[in-house]
Amino acid sequence: MPTTERKLVKCVCPLDCPDTCSMVVTIEDGVATDLRGDKDHPFTRGFLCQKMARYLDRVYSDDRLLHPLRRVGRKGGGRFERVTWDEALGTIAERFASIASSPHGPQAILPYSYCGTMGKLQSSSLDRRFFHRLGASQLDRTICASAGTLGYEYTVGRGRYGADPMAVPECRFIVNWGSNTAHTNSHLWSLMLKARKQGATIVTIDPYASPTAQRSDWHIQLRPGTDAALALGVMHALWRDGLTDEDYIERATVGAPLLRDRVLTHYPPEHVAKITGVSAETLVDFAHRLAREQPSLIRLNYGLQRHYGGGMAVRTITCLPALIGSWRFPGGGALLSTSGTYDFAMDRLTRPDLSPPGTRIVNMNQLGKALAGELPGPPVLALYIYNSNPAAVTPDQKRVVEGLLREDLFTVVHEQFPTDTVDYADIVLPATTQLEHQDLHGSYGHHFVLHNSAAIAPRGECRANNDVFRGLAQRLGFESEFFPDDDQLTREALDGGPTVAGITLERLKADGSVRLNLPERFLPYAEGRFGTPSGKCELYSERMKDNGLDPLPTYIPPREDPQTRPELAARYPLQLLSPPRPQFLNSTFANSSDHQRIAGDPTVELSQDDAARRGLVDGQWAEVFNDRGRFLARVALTGTVKPGVAVATGIYWSKLSPGRANVNSTTSAALTDFGGGATFFDNLVEVRPAPSPTESVSP
Repeated sequence: MPTTERKLVKCVCPLDCPDTCSMVVTIEDGVATDLRGDKDHPFTRGFLCQKMARYLDRVYSDDRLLHPLRRVGRKGGGRFERVTWDEALGTIAERFASIASSPHGPQAILPYSYCGTMGKLQSSSLDRRFFHRLGASQLDRTICASAGTLGYEYTVGRGRYGADPMAVPECRFIVNWGSNTAHTNSHLWSLMLKARKQGATIVTIDPYASPTAQRSDWHIQLRPGTDAALALGVMHALWRDGLTDEDYIERATVGAPLLRDRVLTHYPPEHVAKITGVSAETLVDFAHRLAREQPSLIRLNYGLQRHYGGGMAVRTITCLPALIGSWRFPGGGALLSTSGTYDFAMDRLTRPDLSPPGTRIVNMNQLGKALAGELPGPPVLALYIYNSNPAAVTPDQKRVVEGLLREDLFTVVHEQFPTDTVDYADIVLPATTQLEHQDLHGSYGHHFVLHNSAAIAPRGECRANNDVFRGLAQRLGFESEFFPDDDQLTREALDGGPTVAGITLERLKADGSVRLNLPERFLPYAEGRFGTPSGKCELYSERMKDNGLDPLPTYIPPREDPQTRPELAARYPLQLLSPPRPQFLNSTFANSSDHQRIAGDPTVELSQDDAARRGLVDGQWAEVFNDRGRFLARVALTGTVKPGVAVATGIYWSKLSPGRANVNSTTSAALTDFGGGATFFDNLVEVRPAPSPTESVSP
């Protein structure tokens, strides 16, 4: 009888999720046969989300791209022929060299990527070095978090520290503000539930009755895009009713008198109620409990920043913990992301010094404009896409697709599956999954550095991102010392600041993960000492003033707001939100038959009143539309939204959707107030009955 060779390998979940789970995969004779959460990891604690629990189905799917391909036939037709890696890389290098030497120069080449993997090596190392050395246009990767990140940083400063997630069970009043934590941060949610068993109250502030809101003790359902107004009304109640921590304010903040005057003058609860749809009584009750039931924690997420005033909204909410002194307590304060605590040597990893001075920067949310030649600089003649599916996830979908159809555009897509974007490629390169390459991970939801080991050999002819960029660099004659192996890149990344000091590649390979060099009881601002220029929590920000922004927290309404744009709302009266569907992660997993079956057809959730007014009933097909585009979805009368609001969870692939379009056919390429972020939730639409499509997503 042959003996089975069996081993256990520690890996890391690659998804764009704050949990960054440590995983243990069982390998038998070179095949991964089992994948589980690492029970020894303090944050993962042995369980995975429903998406990653079936990750081996993705690795071994019959739909995987396994060989390099070259387009045959028309652009967008999705027809390809197999070629060798040598032919594929030779074609790419030849086209890049030709464009770089043309009058348009190398800036006519644009890389496009985001967080298809969160690993530092395969997401942001040799790719950056390659395109910097080439002199290509740079991509401003702002589609998810940039506005909120900058708003948070303006307030608490460099490092953007937040409350320690592991201390959440010590909290007494937990607020999920714009965060569907139960589905998008499930390991933190389990810690919140532990706190509730010990007497804590869980509150959710969200226009949508998300699963988290439904499982909370209290749901405050405000109007979309009015979070800053609600926070300013809370500040009014705190100061008016003597609930502020004046000692902490005096020692640890700057600008409190100016902010106090603004909120007491301009944001009384009765006025805020008219903006937000939240009653004055509810607002005041919330303010009192937030201040009195300490430790209190505000868990912010990025959904609430996806409108024109989104950066200011996060900045405004982030001021609240300083006013009530909740930073004093373990688990207290605010938590947006833990990513700022990682002192990786990112400039060493990405080498921005290799890029010529003055190189053009293209905001990724404006890909449609870039491909249409509407941005400054040369036309985009070549597009290299990896770790992303822009034909599905980018706003203003119609214009993006029109650009991808240009016959003069040379498009390379490095992917695991034949996504919407792959259909528009000239060259398709097969990509490895997380089990097939090495990587280094931080997290934006805990404080551990993790190492991902290659557990199995790549399937077919799949190659990791870094392997492809090494091959292209060699063909273009770039200096080999800029493109070392992944072990060397890991060592360079770890040669950073104090929080990663002493964390070595060897230690990570042996242990799988290592906690950052932080105090066991991590209270980042208990004594003040914020990372701002003043060293204090900047309720008034000179940096914002210097940048032409209001230095004090304020309310900036959405660009498409029924209260400020009544003429637009007369045509498109519904504020459409498009949060994630729990079976998908952005557009990842949307092609899986199992995930599709559980997710079902695309839906648009409406109030009973809004549906009746339009002659719509539950389960009926409807068309959601505005001037930018349209998509089809089944009406869902779930009781999750108030009149005037609609919700279409996603993201579905367009080619697998009825009508071959998804929610991003209606979203805008407009940007946030600062940070260049996307405004996916700043979107007025109308809904009308539609004939049943000939095909639906669910099998």
